[in-house]
Formats: sequence, C-alpha cells, structure tokens
Amino acid sequence: MSDRHPAFMPLILVGGLIFGFGLAYSQMARPEVVLNFLQFEDFGLVFVMFGGAAVTGVTFFVAPRLLGRAPLTGDSFQRRLKSFDRNVLIGGAIFGVGWGLSGICPGAAYASLGIGNITILWALAGMFLGAYTQGFWRSHSQSRDASSAGAD
Repeated sequence: MSDRHPAFMPLILVGGLIFGFGLAYSQMARPEVVLNFLQFEDFGLVFVMFGGAAVTGVTFFVAPRLLGRAPLTGDSFQRRLKSFDRNVLIGGAIFGVGWGLSGICPGAAYASLGIGNITILWALAGMFLGAYTQGFWRSHSQSRDASSAGAD
C-alpha cells in the first residue's frame, strides 16, 4: 500500500460519495422503485444502468490505451477473469434472491441509509450475515479439502 499515490484513499472516498449521490438522485436507493423495476412495472432504472455500463465500458476500453498504467496505483491494466463454476452460480442466485427480497443491492443499501431509510439496516444485517456465513463455510471447506489432500 505504500507504493500508492497519497491521493488514492481520499479519491476512493470522494468516488464513493459521488456514486452514493448518483444512486440516491436516480432513485436506485429506494427499494420500492427497484422492486417496481424488478416486477417490470417501471423501466426508468434501465436508463440509469445503461448510463453506468456505457461509462464503464468506454473507460475500460480507452484508459489502457491512453494511460498504460493505473495513475494512482501504478498497476498495469489487465483482465481478471473468474471461471464460471458452482460457487459463482450459487453466489449469483443468492445475491439475486436477496436483491429481490430486499429490493436493493448492497451499494444502493448504503446510499439508502444516507437518504434516511433506517429500516434498510435489516437488509444490511442480512448481507453481513450472509457474507460471514459464506466466508466461514468457504474457509471450513478449504481446510477440510487441505486436510483430506494431505492424507493422500
């Protein structure tokens, strides 16, 4: 972390604040709006998601060609592909069910707190519990796999 630019952490904070403001301004931090979108009743969020995807796509295409290296970390730009396996499928399904039940994804849940939605704490508690359970299960299964591999 010492090789990072001194502005790295403050810029992450500012970026998160801008992202949260954008979520709140676009109504994505309101679970009822997201649930209406998921029930195919309100398609306004399609434009919000398309706008975010377009900016991200252009940035991922242009930044490596113009900059060569990440300006704040000095790391090279590279694709990090994750294989599609059982864990990705199960995790995506759980994420989708949680999003559908709470009406909000994790990033928007934090933004929802910022606009005064205190009841979203229940959804955040569920997200933390789920993440902790997954981490516990994964570390337990990896240690079990390592011990059975050592027995061979």
